[in-house]
Amino acid sequence: MTSSASPLFAWTGPLGLPEFQAIADDDFKPAFDLAFAEHDREIMAIAENREAGDFDNTLTALERAGDKLSKVSALFWNRAGTDTNDTIQALEREIAPRMSRHYSGIAMNRTLFARVDELYRNRNDSDLSPEQHRLLERVWKSFIKAGAGLDADKQKRLAQIGEELAGLGARFGQNVLADERDWILLLDDGSDLDGLPDDLRSAMAAVAADRGHEGRYAVTLSRSIIEPFLVSSARRDLRETAFKAWTARGAGGGETDNRALISQIIALRAEKAALLGYDSYAALKLDDTMAKTPEAVNALLGNVWTRAVAHAEADQRDLALLVAKAGANHEVAAWDWRHYAEQLKARRFDFSEAELKPYLALDKMIDACFDVAGRLFGLAMKERPDINGPHPDARVFEVLGPDGDRIATFIADYFARPSKRSGAWMSALQSQHKLPLPDGTAERRPIVVNVLNFAKPAKGQPALLSLDDARTLFHEFGHALHGMLSDVTYPSLSGTSVSRDFVELPSQLYEHWLTVPEILETHARHYRTGEPIPGALLDKVLAARTFNAGFAAVEFTASALVDMAWHTPAEDTDAKADPAEFEARTLKKLGMPDAIVMRHASPHFLHVFAGDGYSAGYYSYMWSEVLDADAFSAFEETGDPFDRETSEKLRTYIYSAGASRDPAELYQAFRGRMPDPSAMLNKRGLA
Repeated sequence: MTSSASPLFAWTGPLGLPEFQAIADDDFKPAFDLAFAEHDREIMAIAENREAGDFDNTLTALERAGDKLSKVSALFWNRAGTDTNDTIQALEREIAPRMSRHYSGIAMNRTLFARVDELYRNRNDSDLSPEQHRLLERVWKSFIKAGAGLDADKQKRLAQIGEELAGLGARFGQNVLADERDWILLLDDGSDLDGLPDDLRSAMAAVAADRGHEGRYAVTLSRSIIEPFLVSSARRDLRETAFKAWTARGAGGGETDNRALISQIIALRAEKAALLGYDSYAALKLDDTMAKTPEAVNALLGNVWTRAVAHAEADQRDLALLVAKAGANHEVAAWDWRHYAEQLKARRFDFSEAELKPYLALDKMIDACFDVAGRLFGLAMKERPDINGPHPDARVFEVLGPDGDRIATFIADYFARPSKRSGAWMSALQSQHKLPLPDGTAERRPIVVNVLNFAKPAKGQPALLSLDDARTLFHEFGHALHGMLSDVTYPSLSGTSVSRDFVELPSQLYEHWLTVPEILETHARHYRTGEPIPGALLDKVLAARTFNAGFAAVEFTASALVDMAWHTPAEDTDAKADPAEFEARTLKKLGMPDAIVMRHASPHFLHVFAGDGYSAGYYSYMWSEVLDADAFSAFEETGDPFDRETSEKLRTYIYSAGASRDPAELYQAFRGRMPDPSAMLNKRGLA
C-alpha cells in the first residue's frame, strides 16, 4: 500500500470516520512507512525554509505537519489497546521505539530548533495572541526536554534511551495483557457459586462459554469480574486463589514477568533526567505541572495517607469482629476485605451492592451521562447504529451542540474481551482544531473514543453495573467531553493536551453528577420493572458515599507514593535493583496495613511502566481531586447542580480551553480563586 487513498488516511466514511472494516492488520506497516517519510519531508521543508522564521512558517507549519502520521497512529494504538493479536503486538514492539526515534530526530534537528529558539527569545517583541504565546512556550519547552540544547553525544544517548524505553514499555503492557488473558478459574454449579448474585453468575457463564466451556462459570482477571467475585463469593479459598492471581500479574515468573523490565526502565529514566540536568526523573516530569516539585506531591499524599491509614485501621477492627461473629478464626486478609466490607456496609446502611445493581443497567447509566451533558452544556447525543465502529461492540454517536449542529463524534467500546487491555480510558482518533489543512479542510471536529471493560452479559440480558462501575463510566465520559468541547486554534493545545495533574479535573468532576439525586431518580430504574430507585434506597446510597474511604484512599495513595519513590533518589544507590524488595521496603516504611495491597502493584502498574504518561504522575488523580471537589462546591453554593452561569464558566474555562492558558489561571478564571483542599478531604470522608 503506497497510495494516500488508503483507508488509513482517506477517512471517507459517515461523519468523517475511517472505513474501519476496510483496514487490515497488514496495512499498518506500509502506512507507517509512508507517514514517517512524509512527516520527515514536511519537517525538512520547515527547517530549511530560506525565509526568516516567523510564527506562521515555523510554529503553524509544525502544527499542520504529520497529518498522515497522526491518523495511522491513532488507528493503530486504538487497535493495539482494544483488539490486539500477534501481528499487532509484533508491530507494536517495532513501532514504539521507531516512533521515539522519529520524534527524537525532530527535536534534535538543530536547524529547526534554531528557528523555534529565535522566536522564543523574541516572543515579547512579537505581536502574538495569548494562545500563540502559550503554544510557542510549550513547543520550545518540549524541544528542550527532548534534548535540543545538548551536545551531539548526549543527544545520541538521549535518543537511544527514548527508543529503549519505548520498547520496554510496549513489552511491559503486553506481558500484563498476556497474564490477564491466559488466567482463568473455572467453577461449577453448587458450592463454587455460593454467595454470587444472579447477574455475576450470568456474566461468568457468558465468559466461560466464549472460551469454550459451555455450562461452567469463569472467573477472569478483568476488574468487572474479579472485584464483584471478591465481594460476594462465600468461598474464602476461591477468593484467595483469584486474588493472588490478580495481584501477581506481571510477577509470575517466566516470559511475562515484568520485574526485570522495571529495573531497566527506572535506570534509564534516571539517566535521562540526569542528561537533561534534573535531580530526578520526578523533577523532570513535574517541571511543567501544577504541583511543580516532588516535595509538593509528597506533602499532599502524606497528609491524606495519615488520615487514610487511621480510617482503614478502624474499619479493619470492625471487619475482624464480623469474621469472629461468623465463627472463623482467621485474620482479615487482603482477599477478605471486600467481602466483609460489603457485609459491614449492609449493617451500617441497611443496603448492599446486590440490592443497588438492578437499578444501574448500563444503558440507563449511559442515558444518565448524556442527560448531564445536556443539562450542563446543551449537548444531545444521537446514536448511529447504521455506522460501523472499530469493533462490533463499539457504538457510534453524533454529538450535537445547542444549535443542533454536529460538534463531535463519540465512539464507545464498553465490554471486556481477551484482546483488550484492561482498565478504562479515553483517546482521540482526531483532535479538535481550527487550522486549515493541505487537504482543504477548514478545521477538525473531534472524534473521541471511550474504552471500558464491563463484563458482557449473556445475550438478551442487560449489563448491570456497580456504583464504582457507574462512576468509571461518568469519569471516562468527563474525559470525552474535555475532548469534544475543545475550542482552540492549535492541535497541540487541544482537548486533553494539558498538564497531567489538571487532565483529571474534567473527568473526576463529572463523577459528582452521578449521585445528584435528580439524576439517579430519573435514570436509576429497575431493569425488569422499570420502577425508579426507591427513595429509601437512594437515601442509603447517598449516605454511604464515603463508606470504606480509608481502604480506597490507602489503596490509591500507596500506589502514588510508590510511584514517587521509584522516580526520586533512594538512600541506597542499589535499592531499586530488586523491584519486589524495593516496593516491599517502601510500603513497610510507610506503614502499609497488612490487609490492604496497592491498587496497582509495580509489576502490573500500567499507568507508570507501560508508557511515560503517568510515570511520576499517578498522584495527579488526587491533585485533580482537590480541584474537582472544590469545583463542584461552586455548584453546591448556588443550590443548583446545573446552575446556568456556573455551567457556562465551566465550559469556557475548563472543558473548552484545552491548554490555551496556564491551568492555574484557567481554574482561577472559573472559580475566582485557587482551590480549598479541605473540600477533597470532606468528599472522601477523611476530614
